[in-house]
Amino acid sequence: MGKGPVTEGSLARKQVIVIEADKAPRPQKLQVAAYARVSSDSADQQNSFLAQTRYYTTYITSHEEWTFVDLYADEGITGTSAEKRTEFQRLIADCKRGRIDRILCKSISRFARNTIDCLETIRELKNLGVGVYFEEQNIDTAQMSGELLTTIFAAISQKESESISENMKWSYQRRMESGGYIPSSLPYGYELCNGKIQLNPSQSAIVRRIFQEYLSGDNMRVIIERLNADNIPVKSADPEQKWTINSLSYILSNEKYIGDSLWQKTYRTDTFPRIRHINRGEQPQYYAEQTHPPIISKEMFQQVQQLKQHRLQKNGSRIGPITPLHKKLYCGICGGGFRRKNCRNITYWSCVSHEQNQSNCPITQIPEREIQAAFLRAYHRLRMNGIPVLKQLAANLRKIREQRFLWRVDIVELNKQIGSLMDQNRMLAEMQKHGLLDSDLFLSQTNGIAQKLREAQAQKERLLGENEDQTLEQTKELLESLSSMPEFLPDFDEGIFVELVEQITVESNTSLCFCLKNGIKLRETIERSVRR
Repeated sequence: MGKGPVTEGSLARKQVIVIEADKAPRPQKLQVAAYARVSSDSADQQNSFLAQTRYYTTYITSHEEWTFVDLYADEGITGTSAEKRTEFQRLIADCKRGRIDRILCKSISRFARNTIDCLETIRELKNLGVGVYFEEQNIDTAQMSGELLTTIFAAISQKESESISENMKWSYQRRMESGGYIPSSLPYGYELCNGKIQLNPSQSAIVRRIFQEYLSGDNMRVIIERLNADNIPVKSADPEQKWTINSLSYILSNEKYIGDSLWQKTYRTDTFPRIRHINRGEQPQYYAEQTHPPIISKEMFQQVQQLKQHRLQKNGSRIGPITPLHKKLYCGICGGGFRRKNCRNITYWSCVSHEQNQSNCPITQIPEREIQAAFLRAYHRLRMNGIPVLKQLAANLRKIREQRFLWRVDIVELNKQIGSLMDQNRMLAEMQKHGLLDSDLFLSQTNGIAQKLREAQAQKERLLGENEDQTLEQTKELLESLSSMPEFLPDFDEGIFVELVEQITVESNTSLCFCLKNGIKLRETIERSVRR
């Protein structure tokens, strides 16, 4: 082919095609995800789970301006705590990665039933630029007015959850009143078989041995040494745990061993977060006779109670009303417990081992008022300086937990498997939408995928539940409790002490260590103003 003519003295002009600019920038597609949750494993709820899965998969893919990110679905998991919902945690993690712009959820009660968790999560998502749309309430948190409405509806949802809890509590109380209540955990010596309380042969023999040895004149410390020397196992998840004064005293004073039951010895608060307290008359108790087979006779049990009381009085101790310090004090040197005693109108707490033989332990008795004064000093330090430290600790614990959960190899593999199953669901929904799949085949395939999805999520939940650390939850509860307490506490307050302190270790004659509910330890000196 020959060359075309060239204009003399200048370059030939080339033809240029001009592409006009858009009058308006093309809108970027929203990255949309959905969160679904059912609160029970019953058949009806399973159907609800499948219905939500199908609904959101079809609904989001039908909007051309949306890109379907994923469906996050927790199945058969309580909504009162966000930490127990693994799919919810994965949703938040993906929001932090910038994968999601908008979340769809059927209602606030599906999203959270705890006002604090709900508001914290929504605020966190708003800071990330992620809005949550609640279909039932027609609330979009991306709008400024949405958060106020969310507060109201979250409170309503929390009330609904509290109402469910009250219904369960009512059901338990009715069973207690009728004598048909079976507790979730049984004391040493018993086991549950086919819904009935039965004797555990090996453990019940140990219970009888303990009562007989105590009546024969042996004290609790001698009995403990024999049990541990014989490698008798304690009813505990920890096989290394040894018998202690507390575990033995609990057996010797438990009415269950005569076949009777005293129910509601402890109770939980009505509002979130639930806190367990010893029942000192705040709630009714129920005593029922012959609820299960006895291990010892009533006569033997009464003889043991009389002997225990006689020995306490003989040692100079007089047991009055149970105080907040009861079963809270432990010796940091010998590991023994402390007992309360009165002498010359002064109340003391004394190491049991030291009382038996001063050469066993050097810790001398401590006036109760000095323990209370030490707690007040620790409280003021904690209240004035501890709140920001606890907030930072909670943030660090949350970050550590997320990293551990997200990057464990087995969790990553399960997330891939769950993601693949979600992709299959999306593909099936697209095929049905375009008429490539009939309804029967669609239901058959999605049911099979849903079953595999449940199994994968259950396995993931089991892995996440292994070695579960409650420190984060305990820290959040402690922080919430501490924030509502007074800045200055002029006198010792029993309620505040019980809510904050798990136990006290007497490290020396001049030092106490207060261990808080979340494991934080505060050390205080003892001002030994009075010695006896």
